[in-house]
Amino acid sequence: MADDLGYGDLGCYGQKRIKTPNLDRLAAEGIRFTQAYAGCTVCAPSRSAFMTGYHTGHTRIRGNGRNEMLLRPSDFVLPELFKKAGYTTGMFGKWGLGGVGYPGYPTKKGWDTFFGFFSQLQAHMYYPDMLLDGDHALELTGNWGGKKKQYAPDLFLDRSLKFLDANQSKPFFLYFASTIPHANNELGRDSGDGIEIPEDAPYSGEPWPPLERKFAATITRLDRDIGRLLDKLKQLGLDSNTLVFFSSDNGPHQEGGHDPKYFESSGPLRGTKRSLTEGGIRVPFLARWPAKIKPGQVSDHPFAFWDMMATCAELTNQVAPKDTDGLSILPALTGGKPKVHDYFYWEFHEGGFQQALRVGNWKYVKPALYDLAQDVNETTDLAKQFPEIVSRMETLLLSVRTESADFPVRR
Repeated sequence: MADDLGYGDLGCYGQKRIKTPNLDRLAAEGIRFTQAYAGCTVCAPSRSAFMTGYHTGHTRIRGNGRNEMLLRPSDFVLPELFKKAGYTTGMFGKWGLGGVGYPGYPTKKGWDTFFGFFSQLQAHMYYPDMLLDGDHALELTGNWGGKKKQYAPDLFLDRSLKFLDANQSKPFFLYFASTIPHANNELGRDSGDGIEIPEDAPYSGEPWPPLERKFAATITRLDRDIGRLLDKLKQLGLDSNTLVFFSSDNGPHQEGGHDPKYFESSGPLRGTKRSLTEGGIRVPFLARWPAKIKPGQVSDHPFAFWDMMATCAELTNQVAPKDTDGLSILPALTGGKPKVHDYFYWEFHEGGFQQALRVGNWKYVKPALYDLAQDVNETTDLAKQFPEIVSRMETLLLSVRTESADFPVRR
């Protein structure tokens, strides 16, 4: 799971200047989805949808904010599903769904091994003073006193590789949740440069703004990390029968001084992170499984993060919780015909209350209406031309969500 990576940031999705050879190879050796949707347009609710199988009208976490009291004991999540099937589970990187001492903390939600950030705010830092290692804090003394010697994404990769070594002889579920290419927002406010990375290679000689060189370098570094994970699977003889998913939690950011237009990070889509237009919620999504997935495929099957619970349940011969919102995409991976959603729904609670629906190719970003088949970048509002469709969308909005005391509607 990348953090704030845009639909257009990878070579296999049209990026021309940032090098992503390993992810491009992953796409070529598997399947590339062109209509995959994140759970939301910011990280915590998006990851909540991914983990719980509920869209943002039903999932527990519907916005960023206080992390300490988020997931409840009753919230069933993917690692708990895998544990029921006998898998060993490990996550490395950004959790953001529950803090130390609370029911949503990773080791209380099915993760056998956890190393990383539990909160959104802490996860802005690439050179933190400490990280959470299971139920304990690990002090990163190499970063004390303003020093920058221990780069968090590198530490997450190292632990992930060790997890694969340790669990190669049994079923495992590894969640590598890198913080790349999220900005350090606090640093960006102070200096205008919130992109942190040890070096800007291989772009040091490019005539780009220094911050954009570093932004590109973060993505190529993430690509390198994915390549090392794929190489490790091959080295251990696990390559053929391991299913690898890759995606991003929402659209590209414009934080820390970075301009998402510089590399056309949204690709052909309009909008970025914090927008419910396609650029904010349509994300890259790749799947590779040599034993089951034919290489070189491109699929326009529309699905969303809340489909992962149903998909992983089917993969592990289990039944997904009956009231979740998802449909399994396993048939789309293995050459079958997957079920299609009647609708997709998103809500967003920052800067007022926003809602969006997709029904077929109609996209309603309230109060605007778009035809994605003809207008994927959502430039022509058709609401006045098709009032009957707007009326149907408004009627649907009355039934697609439940009220939340923690994320109430504020109009």
